[in-house]
Amino acid sequence: MEGKILLSTAYLPPVEYFSHISKANEVYIEREENYHKQTYRNRCYILSAHGPQLLSVPVYLGSVHKTSIKDIRIDYSKRWQQVHLRAMIACYNLSPYFEFFFENIEKTISRNHEFLLDLNMELTVSILNILKIEKTISCSNTFEPISDNKNDFRYKIAPKLESSFITKEYIQVFDTGKGFIPDLSILDLIFNTGPEAGEYL
Repeated sequence: MEGKILLSTAYLPPVEYFSHISKANEVYIEREENYHKQTYRNRCYILSAHGPQLLSVPVYLGSVHKTSIKDIRIDYSKRWQQVHLRAMIACYNLSPYFEFFFENIEKTISRNHEFLLDLNMELTVSILNILKIEKTISCSNTFEPISDNKNDFRYKIAPKLESSFITKEYIQVFDTGKGFIPDLSILDLIFNTGPEAGEYL
């Protein structure tokens, strides 16, 4: 068991994120940090016929001053919900378990959450239910300084960082000619493996 772990908030993050949750005794989501651009906090990658496809939730950054992640609001002037849902349908409607799990994801994304943190939290809880992982997820009340703590994953799980985590391979909908594509959103695993998804964590 990993004991207590600390994670950043994340929008439909990769398998590694949920693997750490599954092994932990206590799970805390950071809500006091300043917002970081181009991270899994507001983006994920799904697999299209042309390779990994980025889905990004547009947010208001407010003024030029640094903004706390708990205060980041979603920008609904852009039709991101329709774009994301249509992309998921295009990429996964032929996957074995798409019809079983998409409706729940669709309903959550279609709710107009004001804050990014709330959207991410609801999606994370929904995914944990699908994975049959019973964990209590708490949010931090104060910012914990960055350290070498092995259980601090806030800045270790990131699109631009090479991870040492090895995802067990499974059959993906699209064969891009490059073999198995790791580090995709947890949706890729769930839509392709269904009830067996938990075994890949």
